[in-house]
Amino acid sequence: MKRIAINTAGGDAPGMNACLRAVVRSAIYYGLEVVGFEEGYWGLIKDKKRRMDLRSVSGIISWGGTVLKTKRCEQMKTKKGIQKAGEVLKRNRIDGLITIGGDGSFKGGMELYRASRIPIVGIPASIDNDIPGTEDTIGFDTAVNTALESIQKIRDTASSHDRIFIIEVMGRERGFIALAVGLASGAEIILVPEVRYNLSKISQELEQGRKTGKKSSIIVMAEGAGAAYAIAHQIRDVTGYEVRVSVVGYIQRGGSPTARSVNLANLFGHQAVKTLMRARSARMVGWEKGEVVVHPLDYVTRQKKEIDRNLYRLAHILAI
Repeated sequence: MKRIAINTAGGDAPGMNACLRAVVRSAIYYGLEVVGFEEGYWGLIKDKKRRMDLRSVSGIISWGGTVLKTKRCEQMKTKKGIQKAGEVLKRNRIDGLITIGGDGSFKGGMELYRASRIPIVGIPASIDNDIPGTEDTIGFDTAVNTALESIQKIRDTASSHDRIFIIEVMGRERGFIALAVGLASGAEIILVPEVRYNLSKISQELEQGRKTGKKSSIIVMAEGAGAAYAIAHQIRDVTGYEVRVSVVGYIQRGGSPTARSVNLANLFGHQAVKTLMRARSARMVGWEKGEVVVHPLDYVTRQKKEIDRNLYRLAHILAI
């Protein structure tokens, strides 16, 4: 193996740049040439590339976002698009590809490997932490801490005005951010897409809290768990309490990565290069039980990661 490629695909996550740096510098250390394809798989199909050397990744370790840019690519869901991507890799004499992204990026990478037989290694970078085969993803810790900081400030206002606040965090399909943030912030209620809830019961719990001396409450909900403003109106109608909604939004994607996200990026980037050098198939690096692991990419793309129900129950117990 002499020449490898790298791209960042799907939604951006804090720590992607640190991972790019780790991949490029590890590859050069092992004597490999690196080509970076810009704007994810879209840039790969369009053959939009740049040479990656030591200086191209200098100083980016603490930057949010991705210097290679990223863009959704519907063409990678088609046979024609996948074939085109494979042709571009072969025309550029690419011996292997490292893609930094989420589950959708890995599904595209798996199809690309099947069509081209060019080895691929996926590096899990997603604020949602919903990728099977790894306990943690690049960017998740940063997103959680960003949301947590916002909630801590909102709690001050909630306490001052004796209000209930519903705080919506990212997570259209999975509730990993909401669970982690809710537990860490001491939220009274956590709503996630994976667990059914009853608004009448939630209202009763909030009223019980008032009877025991709680003047304000925080409800943390994933965006996919329902309509925050509709829930606020229903709770207000049942309890008569003042309810406000705050949407944390896209600030969870940006900002400098935490040390946890950077160090995970360093470990994943280096392992991805070593895996690509000896693998002749499609793989994904991950983090399990305190160490870096490697899984077949097709296994990862066929699984579904579940939230930790024990943590969910713990959050409920501690919120009394």
